[in-house]
Amino acid sequence: MQKLSLILGAISSGLAVAIGAFGAHALKATLELSQRTETFETAVKYHFFHSLALLIIGILMFRLSHNLFHYAVWSHLIGIILFSGSLYVLCLTNSTLWARITPFGGLAFILGWVFLTIALYKTL
Repeated sequence: MQKLSLILGAISSGLAVAIGAFGAHALKATLELSQRTETFETAVKYHFFHSLALLIIGILMFRLSHNLFHYAVWSHLIGIILFSGSLYVLCLTNSTLWARITPFGGLAFILGWVFLTIALYKTL
């Protein structure tokens, strides 16, 4: 699971940078027209921060062992997909239907941090 967390974190970090650059350049006019620039930037920011969390958790798992680290990894990954993914689609389609999914991604992020906190508490 350590290796998977590190690989997912590295891939996801690279995607966050690529998506952010794509939004800043290729989608700039579209995002400005739909007034979704700030929403897109929020999606990229949360995507990148939680990608870094995947990397950190992967590194921690080389030294510490607890099943909750696994839950933290999956929660962060699900959060990236649901939170950032739904905001990306919202920005591209301008359909607010996608915004209904976003809170579930936020909840997954929160759970990921809770799992990480408990795992650290129990292993340190």
